[in-house]
Amino acid sequence: MSKKPIKNFWLMKTEPDVFSFEDLVKAPNSITHWEGVRNYQARNFMRDLFKIGDQVLIYHSNIDEPAVFGVASVVREGYPDSFALDPKSNYFDEQAKKKGQSPWIMVDVKATHRLKNPVTRERLKNEPRAKSMMVLQRGARLSVQPVSEEHFYLVLDLGSPQKL
Repeated sequence: MSKKPIKNFWLMKTEPDVFSFEDLVKAPNSITHWEGVRNYQARNFMRDLFKIGDQVLIYHSNIDEPAVFGVASVVREGYPDSFALDPKSNYFDEQAKKKGQSPWIMVDVKATHRLKNPVTRERLKNEPRAKSMMVLQRGARLSVQPVSEEHFYLVLDLGSPQKL
């Protein structure tokens, strides 16, 4: 008897003026690589724990009302972030270039659902069931963070997802 694979749930932050959920939707086949993560803990999540089929909440940060705007699925597991080696990239890493290899990781994600009602940070803060979500914790600034299955489906319930 085979075991059902364990699915993980994640929240990935992005600044919409750099790359928004709508940019992901408009990408070819609604798929793109998620590059530029330059934090070791976030990198380790992507390198060691992200699996094909994992579900991702796409969260817009650094705006007046930060919120979850959509859902994506991991379609390619972690691989070297080549942008770290490109001096023309905003994500260039001089140390990586000197070593000739990127220590950074990227994954590919596919947009699957748009939230009819984006779930704002304020709404989550006022939702007792969301109290322990990492994104709401003081000092939790990771751009990639785990989300419990319960919190993932809570966000979906609050946001009314619409399949793309």
